Amino acid sequence: MSPPTIDLDDFENAFSEAASGGDIACFQLRLKMADKAEIAAATERLMPIAERYGIAFLINDNPALAKELGTDGVHIGQEDMPYNEARQIVGDDMIVGVTCHDSRHLAMEAAERGADYVAFGAFYPTTTKVAKTAAEPEILQWWTSLCEIPCVAIGGITVDNAVPLIKSGADFLAISSGVWQHSEGPAHAVEALNRIIDNRSAT
Repeated sequence: MSPPTIDLDDFENAFSEAASGGDIACFQLRLKMADKAEIAAATERLMPIAERYGIAFLINDNPALAKELGTDGVHIGQEDMPYNEARQIVGDDMIVGVTCHDSRHLAMEAAERGADYVAFGAFYPTTTKVAKTAAEPEILQWWTSLCEIPCVAIGGITVDNAVPLIKSGADFLAISSGVWQHSEGPAHAVEALNRIIDNRSAT
């Protein structure tokens, strides 16, 4: 996912670089301080890159804007709006993912209502937001043993600390600074993460 603020020219290059590094299932445009026009401008520039590499493109918090901009979906937090309302806005064909913090109850509730994925975290200290909760890898083990809806691990994840979350059953890793601030660049981060995931799958 994107940093909370970006220079669009620089980030367009960084996103292209990251996308060239290997498989990325989904990208979340998460511009917390931006207005509608800025989000629209970023979507116009970045979504074609995602489409070229087969990456689902989501925006954060705003189902109506996701619908208007024609993105692949939206990610909503617990304070944004109820899942049912978001689904009504975007329709049946768009992705709706839900933040569930460290709560089994919230995850079960989201799954029962039809969420496309649930996100747990934060698993590690993060610099991109003030995390409301700290999650433990055991919640990923619990979820994958119980439910087929994908779970996403989020919060301070890097190439160096991703393995315990993958071992615990995370279907996807939501990573921001661990990619964009990687010492060797975004493509190297994506390449390394794909290698880690492939090695775990092989074993």
